[in-house]
Amino acid sequence: MISVIARSLLPQHHYGMAMDILSGDGARALMLAAQEPDPTSLAAATRLRKEFPAELAAAALTQVMLRRRAKAKTPLAGEMLWTAQGLEQATRWPVAVWRAEQFRAAGVTDVWDLGCGLGVDAMAMVQVGLRLTAVEADPATAAFATANLNLVGGGSVRVGLAEEAVVPDGAGVFLDPARRTARGRTWDVADFSPPWQLVESYLTSSHPCAVKLGPGLPKPLIPLGMGAAWVSVAGDAVEAMVSNLGEPGPRAVLFPQGATHPAVLTAGADPLEVGPVGAYIQEPDNAVVRAGLVAEASPGAWLLAPGVAYTSSDHPIAGPFTTNYRVLEALDYDLSTLKRWVKQHSVGRLEIKRRAIDIDPAVLRKQVKPKGEAAATWILARTSQGARAFVVERTEPQR
Repeated sequence: MISVIARSLLPQHHYGMAMDILSGDGARALMLAAQEPDPTSLAAATRLRKEFPAELAAAALTQVMLRRRAKAKTPLAGEMLWTAQGLEQATRWPVAVWRAEQFRAAGVTDVWDLGCGLGVDAMAMVQVGLRLTAVEADPATAAFATANLNLVGGGSVRVGLAEEAVVPDGAGVFLDPARRTARGRTWDVADFSPPWQLVESYLTSSHPCAVKLGPGLPKPLIPLGMGAAWVSVAGDAVEAMVSNLGEPGPRAVLFPQGATHPAVLTAGADPLEVGPVGAYIQEPDNAVVRAGLVAEASPGAWLLAPGVAYTSSDHPIAGPFTTNYRVLEALDYDLSTLKRWVKQHSVGRLEIKRRAIDIDPAVLRKQVKPKGEAAATWILARTSQGARAFVVERTEPQR
């Protein structure tokens, strides 16, 4: 039951739209809205308003639009209820299942999800067999999350603040603190909700605890002795997870395109030496770079320059943690040289990669004026001999 007091804390249109879609006519409105090829169009709104009140028609069309966007995040997207903010913050399904399995592997049977949002992580916890208690401060979000949890046999979400939850001894705790203000994303812990002090208290307590944070997590925020996993999906760094569930130290957790189980990289390699460019350049996955595990991902390689997350080698490096590029040509990092090369090779499609070079690839692409039928890839990087532009082609190591 959503309390009148809690409801009064919300903007009325937010609560109202949630209740519209959960009303008796909501299911039929969703069914008709799903038949619209473009739920954002005026024509779609006009058709639905002939059958339903304007508020319900708008809520149903919004749901269909969000469900279609959410398909990239979870296989249950087409049946779930969404908000725009909740979709942005929702965990990708393979990552949510992986996290739930981390709790189970640590011997946890009961987990409290404090600030569950729309419930993607909570759904994964139920699906792997954990007993779940979900708490959410926003009543409308809690109502949507309850409907979502019902898809996997979960229970109702409690409306309340994470700070006020009384978690039993031995129960696990999952937290995904909001890190957005009216000014945008923030790493000022004073703006976190629930408060960072609460997050730290659970991490350093006897409760098995995992905390979802953004991939740009400043490492000084990680409490001493915690594990920190940077997670990427199809090469896109999507989050960092700080936890006391396993060994301390950094990890890179990579889900290749379409994968349901990750490749995991842990610390333990000696620092890489610096050397001249070889036959190949490697681009480590962003999660590897953020975790500080470039050396672990690049056996037999060396750095192009200190602090530059490109490595080089005489042979391609096998494994999922780095992408290999064969070096075709090395150019001076000079605008006139680059423009001349593009013109001479009739390059019309130009991919530009760079690290530790202060240039916007989109600006440089305009400056070199690509025109023609050919395609090319450049890697711009600092080297021990100065900045260079390398003409490369992606390649896979022989297996």
